[in-house]
Amino acid sequence: MEAARFLRTMPLHAITEVYGEQGLRDRFELEIKELPDASQGRLREALALAAHLHRAQRRVREPYLNHLLRVMLRILIYYKVTDDEVLIAALLHDAVEDQPWGLTGRPETGPAPTEEALTVLSERFGPRVARLVGAVTNPDWDPHRDRNEQYRAHVEEALEYEPWARVIKISDFTDNGVGVIHTTGPKVVKAATKYAPLVPVFRELVSRSDTPLADDVKRHIFEQLDLADTRFKAILGEG
Repeated sequence: MEAARFLRTMPLHAITEVYGEQGLRDRFELEIKELPDASQGRLREALALAAHLHRAQRRVREPYLNHLLRVMLRILIYYKVTDDEVLIAALLHDAVEDQPWGLTGRPETGPAPTEEALTVLSERFGPRVARLVGAVTNPDWDPHRDRNEQYRAHVEEALEYEPWARVIKISDFTDNGVGVIHTTGPKVVKAATKYAPLVPVFRELVSRSDTPLADDVKRHIFEQLDLADTRFKAILGEG
């Protein structure tokens, strides 16, 4: 009991550094126990699927699943969102973008079966989950456009009329942006270059009245955006 209480006091990246994937899984179990039984079952199913789909992926020094767990847990713990469809979409937010072949069983030799993968998610977890995942799924890169500019344009367009997708994307951004200090090598500058222009975009999106978060949660997010902005400027030698 004391160990569980201690784990619930730790920031998510600290859990990652000290206890790794198992620590995040333990925190996941501690947090979802306060949700209805049906929600717990659906979330465990989504986690099992995410673990299977992303089993071969890594983010620099860690399993990719750690990122997905942190994105979901941040929404539940810090954003105070208990809607299981939003939490499931958070766990699976990269499934269609990164692993559509795993979702559909298609061979990886062909083009990404994005729409079919979204249909699979819809059938398994419901159309709203699929819609939210679709909103945070990046389109194929257009070689005639700057990659980072296309990404920014996609974020603005996709989140314009999807308030709950904003919640997922801001948690994803926080993990990537504020968490940039946990990244090593050339990826640090690459990440800062990609994400720095998005700080004002997310600040505006979060401030909207239809973004379904409490005022104190929005203040917390603004503080996180300020921290990310400071870190980006330091990395890029600005300010």
